[in-house]
Amino acid sequence: MNTNYAGFWLRFVAVIIDGIIIAIVRSIIVLPVLGVMGFSLAHDVQNINSDDPSSILPLIGTIMAFAGISALVSTVIWVLYYSFMESSKYQATVGKLVLGLIVTDESGSKLDFSKALVRNLCKIISSIILCIGYIMAGFTDKKQALHDMIAKTLVVKKA
Repeated sequence: MNTNYAGFWLRFVAVIIDGIIIAIVRSIIVLPVLGVMGFSLAHDVQNINSDDPSSILPLIGTIMAFAGISALVSTVIWVLYYSFMESSKYQATVGKLVLGLIVTDESGSKLDFSKALVRNLCKIISSIILCIGYIMAGFTDKKQALHDMIAKTLVVKKA
Protein backbone atom coordinates (compact mmCIF):
# COMPACT_ATOMS: atom_id res chain seq x y z
CA MET A 1 0.00 0.00 0.00
CA ASN A 2 1.21 3.52 -0.86
CA THR A 3 2.06 5.39 2.34
CA ASN A 4 3.37 8.52 0.65
CA TYR A 5 0.54 10.69 1.98
CA ALA A 6 -0.27 14.06 0.44
CA GLY A 7 0.11 16.90 2.93
CA PHE A 8 -2.07 19.90 3.56
CA TRP A 9 -0.38 22.34 1.16
CA LEU A 10 -0.41 20.00 -1.85
CA ARG A 11 -4.09 19.34 -1.24
CA PHE A 12 -4.72 23.07 -0.81
CA VAL A 13 -3.19 23.86 -4.20
CA ALA A 14 -5.29 21.08 -5.78
CA VAL A 15 -8.43 22.64 -4.27
CA ILE A 16 -7.53 26.01 -5.78
CA ILE A 17 -7.09 24.46 -9.24
CA ASP A 18 -10.37 22.56 -8.91
CA GLY A 19 -12.09 25.68 -7.57
CA ILE A 20 -11.18 27.56 -10.74
CA ILE A 21 -12.60 24.75 -12.90
CA ILE A 22 -15.79 24.55 -10.84
CA ALA A 23 -16.21 28.35 -10.96
CA ILE A 24 -16.04 28.28 -14.75
CA VAL A 25 -18.60 25.46 -14.99
CA ARG A 26 -20.83 27.10 -12.41
CA SER A 27 -20.76 30.42 -14.24
CA ILE A 28 -21.73 28.71 -17.50
CA ILE A 29 -24.70 27.03 -15.81
CA VAL A 30 -25.82 29.49 -13.13
CA LEU A 31 -25.17 32.96 -14.61
CA PRO A 32 -27.60 32.69 -17.53
CA VAL A 33 -30.33 31.51 -15.16
CA LEU A 34 -29.60 34.37 -12.77
CA GLY A 35 -29.66 36.80 -15.70
CA VAL A 36 -33.15 35.73 -16.70
CA MET A 37 -34.26 35.93 -13.09
CA GLY A 38 -32.73 39.39 -12.86
CA PHE A 39 -34.94 40.68 -15.65
CA SER A 40 -37.95 39.35 -13.76
CA LEU A 41 -36.78 41.07 -10.58
CA ALA A 42 -36.24 44.36 -12.41
CA HIS A 43 -39.85 44.26 -13.54
CA ASP A 44 -41.01 43.49 -9.99
CA VAL A 45 -38.96 46.37 -8.55
CA GLN A 46 -40.72 48.80 -10.87
CA ASN A 47 -44.09 47.63 -9.53
CA ILE A 48 -43.29 48.23 -5.85
CA ASN A 49 -45.83 50.49 -4.18
CA SER A 50 -43.86 53.14 -2.28
CA ASP A 51 -46.89 53.81 -0.07
CA ASP A 52 -47.02 50.18 1.10
CA PRO A 53 -43.73 48.98 2.66
CA SER A 54 -45.04 45.41 2.81
CA SER A 55 -45.09 45.28 -1.00
CA ILE A 56 -41.33 44.67 -0.91
CA LEU A 57 -41.66 41.42 1.05
CA PRO A 58 -42.42 39.20 -1.95
CA LEU A 59 -39.40 40.69 -3.72
CA ILE A 60 -37.15 39.89 -0.76
CA GLY A 61 -38.53 36.36 -0.69
CA THR A 62 -37.82 35.94 -4.38
CA ILE A 63 -34.24 37.19 -4.00
CA MET A 64 -33.67 34.80 -1.08
CA ALA A 65 -35.08 31.91 -3.12
CA PHE A 66 -32.77 32.74 -6.05
CA ALA A 67 -29.78 32.86 -3.69
CA GLY A 68 -30.75 29.54 -2.15
CA ILE A 69 -31.24 27.87 -5.52
CA SER A 70 -27.91 29.23 -6.74
CA ALA A 71 -26.14 27.91 -3.63
CA LEU A 72 -27.81 24.52 -3.98
CA VAL A 73 -26.89 24.18 -7.66
CA SER A 74 -23.31 25.23 -6.89
CA THR A 75 -23.04 22.66 -4.09
CA VAL A 76 -24.44 19.89 -6.30
CA ILE A 77 -21.95 20.75 -9.07
CA TRP A 78 -19.10 20.75 -6.56
CA VAL A 79 -20.05 17.42 -4.93
CA LEU A 80 -20.70 15.65 -8.24
CA TYR A 81 -17.47 16.93 -9.83
CA TYR A 82 -15.35 15.63 -6.95
CA SER A 83 -17.29 12.38 -6.58
CA PHE A 84 -17.23 11.46 -10.28
CA MET A 85 -13.58 12.36 -10.71
CA GLU A 86 -12.35 10.62 -7.56
CA SER A 87 -14.26 7.43 -8.41
CA SER A 88 -13.09 7.48 -12.04
CA LYS A 89 -10.18 5.50 -13.42
CA TYR A 90 -7.97 8.53 -12.64
CA GLN A 91 -8.88 8.46 -8.91
CA ALA A 92 -8.37 12.21 -8.77
CA THR A 93 -9.77 15.58 -9.71
CA VAL A 94 -7.93 17.69 -12.28
CA GLY A 95 -6.17 19.59 -9.49
CA LYS A 96 -4.95 16.38 -7.88
CA LEU A 97 -3.89 14.96 -11.26
CA VAL A 98 -1.78 18.05 -11.96
CA LEU A 99 0.00 17.52 -8.64
CA GLY A 100 0.34 13.74 -8.99
CA LEU A 101 -2.13 12.83 -6.22
CA ILE A 102 -4.82 10.15 -6.07
CA VAL A 103 -7.61 9.27 -3.64
CA THR A 104 -7.86 5.72 -2.33
CA ASP A 105 -9.61 3.87 0.46
CA GLU A 106 -7.51 2.95 3.49
CA SER A 107 -6.42 -0.34 1.88
CA GLY A 108 -5.16 1.49 -1.22
CA SER A 109 -8.05 0.50 -3.49
CA LYS A 110 -9.95 2.71 -5.93
CA LEU A 111 -13.06 4.39 -4.53
CA ASP A 112 -16.47 3.44 -5.84
CA PHE A 113 -18.92 6.26 -6.47
CA SER A 114 -20.83 5.82 -3.20
CA LYS A 115 -17.66 6.05 -1.10
CA ALA A 116 -16.50 9.10 -3.06
CA LEU A 117 -19.94 10.66 -2.59
CA VAL A 118 -19.83 10.08 1.18
CA ARG A 119 -16.33 11.59 1.31
CA ASN A 120 -17.41 14.69 -0.58
CA LEU A 121 -20.65 15.19 1.33
CA CYS A 122 -18.59 15.00 4.52
CA LYS A 123 -16.52 17.91 3.20
CA ILE A 124 -19.55 20.02 4.03
CA ILE A 125 -18.95 19.13 7.69
CA SER A 126 -15.24 19.95 7.32
CA SER A 127 -16.24 23.36 5.93
CA ILE A 128 -18.98 24.20 8.43
CA ILE A 129 -16.63 23.92 11.39
CA LEU A 130 -14.52 26.83 10.18
CA CYS A 131 -12.55 24.55 7.84
CA ILE A 132 -10.92 22.86 10.82
CA GLY A 133 -11.82 19.55 9.18
CA TYR A 134 -9.50 20.45 6.30
CA ILE A 135 -6.74 21.82 8.52
CA MET A 136 -6.63 18.48 10.36
CA ALA A 137 -4.81 17.05 7.30
CA GLY A 138 -1.74 18.99 8.37
CA PHE A 139 -1.62 17.35 11.79
CA THR A 140 -2.66 13.69 11.44
CA ASP A 141 -0.29 10.76 10.85
CA LYS A 142 -1.85 9.77 7.52
CA LYS A 143 -2.49 13.40 6.52
CA GLN A 144 -6.25 12.76 6.69
CA ALA A 145 -8.79 15.54 6.87
CA LEU A 146 -11.98 14.97 8.85
CA HIS A 147 -13.90 13.89 5.74
CA ASP A 148 -11.15 11.34 4.97
CA MET A 149 -11.41 9.91 8.47
CA ILE A 150 -15.19 9.62 8.24
CA ALA A 151 -15.11 8.01 4.78
CA LYS A 152 -11.95 6.00 5.55
CA THR A 153 -10.03 7.41 2.59
CA LEU A 154 -6.50 8.63 1.90
CA VAL A 155 -4.95 11.14 -0.48
CA VAL A 156 -1.56 9.87 -1.57
CA LYS A 157 1.16 10.79 -4.04
CA LYS A 158 0.84 8.66 -7.15
CA ALA A 159 3.33 5.79 -7.15
